[in-house]
Amino acid sequence: MDRIRLGLVLHPTRDVSPVVDTIAAWAARNEAALAVRAQDRHRVPEPVQAVPEADLVPRSDVLVSIGGDGTMLGALRLAVHDPRPVLGVHLGKVGFLVEVEPPELSAALDRLLTRNFTVETHSCLACDVCGDDVVAFNDIALVRQPGRGFITATLAVDGQRYGYYRCDALVVSTPTGSTAYSYAAGGPLVSPATQAVVVTPSAPMAGISRAVVLSPDEAVRLELRPESAPIAVESDGLLIREAATSGAVSIRYRHDAGQVVRLDPRRYQERSQLKLSLLDLPLLPEQLRELLPDGVRRQLDRRDLPPLR
Repeated sequence: MDRIRLGLVLHPTRDVSPVVDTIAAWAARNEAALAVRAQDRHRVPEPVQAVPEADLVPRSDVLVSIGGDGTMLGALRLAVHDPRPVLGVHLGKVGFLVEVEPPELSAALDRLLTRNFTVETHSCLACDVCGDDVVAFNDIALVRQPGRGFITATLAVDGQRYGYYRCDALVVSTPTGSTAYSYAAGGPLVSPATQAVVVTPSAPMAGISRAVVLSPDEAVRLELRPESAPIAVESDGLLIREAATSGAVSIRYRHDAGQVVRLDPRRYQERSQLKLSLLDLPLLPEQLRELLPDGVRRQLDRRDLPPLR
């Protein structure tokens, strides 16, 4: 069997050393090669090879994202032009993309070694932001600067202008991103099995006031009007452009732009159901019971038994 090569993508600020140490010990036992971006050299043990950021993906068979959904999105963006499977190790809070908890990591790595996993493909938004190429797996957002007025922008779909927005923010999301900023702005939850682009205004004052769901084959263009306040542009929550006063954002949907490792798709779906319940989609009591750890569920079952006679 060929030697597996793992590229580590680390949360920018959290202490990831316990997880990295687990991976390094596993790699030593299994003769796996580990690499990390040069800027993270000081955060990993000596056996991990530091490489330029541009070389991390070509030198990796699988990327291991250590953090939350934000770190996972960064790993997907890193590999967007040469997709690699990305395994997410959860160090965040509510994560919709990551699957593996730190205690499960060694077993998950064994699965990678034997290629015993499935790949879940993800779409992204390929964006031209005032002439700059940007990709977003969750969303691209135009956000007003506090105290500077409102965003005023026109919407065009496949070159046809449909109306305008006057609002605090405009969020264009993928189905994956529909549970993030778009949802907070009042947009719909879109099944990840669906291919769609959602345009959602936040706090609309005039013009289009509801979310618009478009086909993935339609090109979206948002163009600032002269009376618009200065805006910031964010991609997956990262600041891309600040204080823009003119220009346009053109957006196209790109299929199969990212690959996410799934070890237990059914279990992942159950976890996602529980996380969705935190977004005002309450589950029935018996559904919540099924999502409890086995030991806790057995304790509850014992309590529910009728008394002995």
